[in-house]
Amino acid sequence: MSFFRTWRTDRLTGWHLAAALAMAALGMLSTLDAWADIYVIARKDEEYSHIFLVPIVAIWMIWVRRMRFRHCKPSFTTLGPLTVLAGWYGSWYGFNHNVQALWHGGAVLVVLGCMLSVLGKNVVFRFFPAIAVLIFLVPVPGQIRQKISLPLQAWTAQAAQTGLSILGIDTEVSGNVMSINGTPVTFAEACNGMRMVFPLILIAYAFSFGLPLRNSVRFLVLLASPLTALACNVLRTLPTIWLYGNKSRQVADDFHNWSGWMMLPIAFFSLMAIIKLLRWAMLPVTRYPLASQYI
Repeated sequence: MSFFRTWRTDRLTGWHLAAALAMAALGMLSTLDAWADIYVIARKDEEYSHIFLVPIVAIWMIWVRRMRFRHCKPSFTTLGPLTVLAGWYGSWYGFNHNVQALWHGGAVLVVLGCMLSVLGKNVVFRFFPAIAVLIFLVPVPGQIRQKISLPLQAWTAQAAQTGLSILGIDTEVSGNVMSINGTPVTFAEACNGMRMVFPLILIAYAFSFGLPLRNSVRFLVLLASPLTALACNVLRTLPTIWLYGNKSRQVADDFHNWSGWMMLPIAFFSLMAIIKLLRWAMLPVTRYPLASQYI
């Protein structure tokens, strides 16, 4: 009887969360092939490695809003089953018509719908930032990725050549190749910032919705995240190109692979510095004086 009294409360309890996790596991098992494909893509292709950051950001979004659970009443809603149905159809259609984004996105919706079937619709409104970030679990289609990476690659290469010239390092550019000390370096190797764009957008997202900022400030932070990615990519490209021209290729490749992750804390502290600068300028950036519990 104590179990049923605990279950029939007016707020979400640990039993509801446990049931939601169990339902999520069932949803993941029913779409296991899609989830396995997402994992393989994220593990093998560095440009999709940001997928491993998504659960961390989602958990962080839930943690900073954890006090909202007391205001969420479990209630029956058709939103959960409808989400499962839409996700199942999208995943089925994507698999049978070779639309990878629908296949993966449908699997995410199935798991989300399973959890909402237990937690109710109130969770959607009170934890929407944590739900919205799940879209980053879906690998970006190749055509969209190329439309982003090619301009970013060209801008980074131009900025890197200017920076190296300022530092007194001579380089020559021919088409898609930059030569330094007679060593050709393709821009795709040293200047492709795609592996940084989405991780830095996730960092900006976690930063903006993890602090009690005004919505206008959040919008500016998210809007500036591609520029932040470009600046961080240029910052790591300069030593990368120098290493390709002066050290072994293995050393340059190792630095190129690891320097992208090193940019994440740099970007985070850069955003912190911007917020402190705005506060120093007496500009209103937060919604509440002390509101870490009420974001």
